[in-house]
Amino acid sequence: MKPEFWLQRWREGRTGWHRDAVMPLLEKHWPALSLPRASRVLMPLCGKSLDIIWLAAQGYSVLGVELASLAVEQFFAENHLHPQTHTAADGTHYRAGNIEIINGDVFGVEASTLATCVGAYDRAALIALPPTMRERYAQRIYARLPAGCQTLLITLEYPHEQMEGPPFSVDEAEVRRLFGDAWEITQLERHDILHSQPDFAARGVTALHTSVYRLLRDG
Repeated sequence: MKPEFWLQRWREGRTGWHRDAVMPLLEKHWPALSLPRASRVLMPLCGKSLDIIWLAAQGYSVLGVELASLAVEQFFAENHLHPQTHTAADGTHYRAGNIEIINGDVFGVEASTLATCVGAYDRAALIALPPTMRERYAQRIYARLPAGCQTLLITLEYPHEQMEGPPFSVDEAEVRRLFGDAWEITQLERHDILHSQPDFAARGVTALHTSVYRLLRDG
């Protein structure tokens, strides 16, 4: 899946993954991580998510990474924030208070930057990637997070033959295959959401679940 696919979606406003409210599963399950305030939290493929605002309001230092400059600019404008910017090897950095967003390719983020993140929140990144890219993502991003890092991961599950993603179906077996060697994995919740997602039903999906995981990086 090439970058132009996502850039075109943002230009056309076809961003069905964006929510106009904070993700309830984030509010419900984030406390389970018990991360100290001021911890740096990574949000890969963050878009213009209001979850960034929520995490920052809890006292965390949020590091988002987003490919589409339009999404980054809209995030700061819509939230009435006035960031300072600078350009680095991994992209243009926008910073306002305890929020920083790198406008660039997530695979280009420096290992030294990822090593400073003691928490991560992945709602729309893993499920946005096809299988071959998920493998690379696990090796290049998750594997560079430090020992003791905790991640709140949210996935979708549906019969993969019924729909071509994104979002892609990522079941528990896939989560454990990708991360089980280096992360302690706890499934916090799994429930049926098909009744609340008519767009999936319209595309022929007959079963749809969301799952929430807490991942703890082995020391």
